[in-house]
Amino acid sequence: MTRSIAPWTAFLAVAILSTTTPAIADGPNLTVVELFQSQGCSSCPPANANVTALSERPDLLTLSFGVTYWDHLGWRDTFATEQYTNRQWDYARTFRRHQVFTPEVVVNGRADVSGLNRGALEALIRREAAPGNGPPVSIANGAVLVGDANGTAGRADVWLVRYDPNIEQVAIARGENEGRTLPHKNVVKELLNLGRWSGTPESFAIPPATQAGLRDAIIVQEGRGGPIIAAARSPS
Repeated sequence: MTRSIAPWTAFLAVAILSTTTPAIADGPNLTVVELFQSQGCSSCPPANANVTALSERPDLLTLSFGVTYWDHLGWRDTFATEQYTNRQWDYARTFRRHQVFTPEVVVNGRADVSGLNRGALEALIRREAAPGNGPPVSIANGAVLVGDANGTAGRADVWLVRYDPNIEQVAIARGENEGRTLPHKNVVKELLNLGRWSGTPESFAIPPATQAGLRDAIIVQEGRGGPIIAAARSPS
């Protein structure tokens, strides 16, 4: 039960010239799967397990965001931030809702399910999978390159996501999950807006990492709570 509470050719030339670090280009074909959950929510572990089971698929970028509105019920989520709660609220407003809930899984910023049913989650991923017509995206030499609009709206925010690709085990001492040790994977540790892409080839600097062992991903999204039109990730 859920709980309420510059032209492409120029872009390509830049990518080819960046030879110090090979360019990584998942481009527009990577589907972004965002799980909003709390360690204080007893309904969340099954959805977390379903998303974790899909995390090795090469066509998916699965991300786990900890939200804060369960923190007053006995256990403060060790990964949650207000920024991630606000991101979930951005989706709620886009979906014309007056509340947020956990667990929630949002696919490509377009539609959501609770994530409790593996079949329903995979069906949503199939339905909302990246169509492949977004701008090409690559990460190389401390920068992200976003190419031509390629038929999309041509105005979007460029987000840097830093997440832990390893499984982190968290022992829960209080709250609804008291006594359980919960595994977490692809936990988002940093979410930064690198700037606004206007539809022509642009480069955005990636700031140095403040924590070792994290993996970088780029999300190109049409406004807060809007559709995700392209994504890319750094090498494992």
